[in-house]
Amino acid sequence: MAHPYHHALSSVKKWGGEVDDYLAIHDWFDESKAHMADFRHRALRHHSEGIFMAEKIFGTTIINSAGRVVPVRYIGEQHVKEDLGKIPTIADWYLNIEPAAWMFGRNKDLEKELANDGDRNDACQTGCSESANGRTLQNSSSPA
Repeated sequence: MAHPYHHALSSVKKWGGEVDDYLAIHDWFDESKAHMADFRHRALRHHSEGIFMAEKIFGTTIINSAGRVVPVRYIGEQHVKEDLGKIPTIADWYLNIEPAAWMFGRNKDLEKELANDGDRNDACQTGCSESANGRTLQNSSSPA
């Protein structure tokens, strides 16, 4: 697994400048290693959407220390290709996730659960106030 520093060195070879010109972008792609220190961390940002997300975060281009304008998308593509050999889509990752029971949700009907919780809702019908857009709204059945 390549370190962001090595990806940045590769960027220097490709576009010139200094390691620090690219390191923040490569660090961002690999930030998820802090939570999943194996290949699975790549599912969060190592895909086409992650590359476009990097562009939104870091801007369309950077100007490296050599004065060269480098598209952030190219830096992201370089990182992902060096790690995976290709640029997958997020769907490529999702299609390969083994579903676990908890991923399907609670299997409860929230609407029914809330409807059966009428006692709690009734308590607020007679005089509670809510704040909306900075104003306090009084229930119409309570004195103003």
